[in-house]
Amino acid sequence: MPADHDRRRIAFIFPIFNEEENIELLHRTVDEVIEPLAGKYDFSFLYIDDGSRDHSMDILTALSRRDDRVTVIELSRNFGHQMAVTAGLDLVEADAAIIMDSDMQDPPRVALELIEKWEEGFDVVYAQRRSRQDSAFKRFTAGAFYWFLRKMASVDIPRNTGDFRLIDRKVVDELRKYREQDRFLRGLVSYIGFKQTAVLFDRDKRHAGVTGYPLRKMLRFAADGILGFSVAPLRMITRLGYLISLLSFLGILYVVGVKLLAPSTAVPGWAFITAAMFFLGGIQIIMLGVLGSYIGRTYSQVQNRPLYGVASVRTRAESSVEERSAAR
Repeated sequence: MPADHDRRRIAFIFPIFNEEENIELLHRTVDEVIEPLAGKYDFSFLYIDDGSRDHSMDILTALSRRDDRVTVIELSRNFGHQMAVTAGLDLVEADAAIIMDSDMQDPPRVALELIEKWEEGFDVVYAQRRSRQDSAFKRFTAGAFYWFLRKMASVDIPRNTGDFRLIDRKVVDELRKYREQDRFLRGLVSYIGFKQTAVLFDRDKRHAGVTGYPLRKMLRFAADGILGFSVAPLRMITRLGYLISLLSFLGILYVVGVKLLAPSTAVPGWAFITAAMFFLGGIQIIMLGVLGSYIGRTYSQVQNRPLYGVASVRTRAESSVEERSAAR
């Protein structure tokens, strides 16, 4: 069906990494959810394959051939979730974009509430988790991360939110100006501003497959959020240095006092000296690690490398051209 250019356009952005068991259900469910609004908006679907090693790309290619609303972006390798979403934002052409994970944990029905808030005039509508069906460890670490981030970040990043959100075209255009390598998109969206509001939802279980965020990636992602929006760790180093200096000064006063007032009780404290040396050595290594994290981010940024590489862009029209060429 040809698009009505008088209607506003809404695009769904789905980052894909080894989601062969979820793609068909995801597309079918989203299509059913937005059906009541099909006469009001022109919808499109942008799938970004982030170097999947299963049959996700084959399924996406077949999907693009039978649905002319689907565009498939194949990245040249796995660049990570945040880069995949960035690629979608860079290439999307719509009045609003809805970012949604492909594992069915983000309920597609919530998209209708996001659109309602957008119609009320909000530029960013983020889905905020009221509850989540994750392990106790995952809930605890997520809660600790958002608490810590809220205390340290220089911008107000809403807690219990992911990248599931609707963003207006002008916010997309603004996001395209930010090209940092270590990306934390929900922080960038908060930093940019505009009119923002929340929609509460209950997060579902993953439908199939395994998470793309094991503990190692979660820790790195948390570091991106903290280091990208706060210089508090650098200030903490200075304060820790002051504290250690104060404790050392008090220790010197204690030693001098013992020598002057009770010299007979003074016993050479080799164990204390050794412990103190290891303690100070550990503190120095931690300080160097924090400094190294900031320096490493600066080094990555000044290299000015592209954020991602695109191997192919597939739509139904391009697939039809390829089929006609092959038939000649």
